[in-house]
Amino acid sequence: MSTTLAAPKSIDTMLEEARAQIDRMYAFELPAAVERGAIIVDIRPQAQRDREGTLPGALAIERNVLEWRCDPASSARIGLAVDHDVEWVIVCSEGYTSSLAAAALQQLGLHRATDLVGGYQALVAAGLLGAVARAPHFVRDARTVLTS
Repeated sequence: MSTTLAAPKSIDTMLEEARAQIDRMYAFELPAAVERGAIIVDIRPQAQRDREGTLPGALAIERNVLEWRCDPASSARIGLAVDHDVEWVIVCSEGYTSSLAAAALQQLGLHRATDLVGGYQALVAAGLLGAVARAPHFVRDARTVLTS
């Protein structure tokens, strides 16, 4: 049995290939995405969220389990992963890791998965951290917590 290994590629090449698969979103587009029901996912590790700040309304799903949580066919999926038509917007700190993550979701057939250009830092710079807090799933869950 012969195995042919793929030629090595750089991370810059991998990032370029990933971004060629996705239609990236800019910070100013995020409020409209939230309004139409997009699920915003913050993939930054907990330590980074502690250091930089949280993204109210976003789901915090660390990168190492993202595919299992978003794949509707996975036994480890979250409740919002209902089908392949969910619009997932992946956010990292600066928009690099999120591109690779969104491309991985696309490979699972989650054809509306994308990422945020500039990541969390772009939202901070644009003054849009509160935009995600209006997400329907967040508002519903916040009401449940407040009335319990």
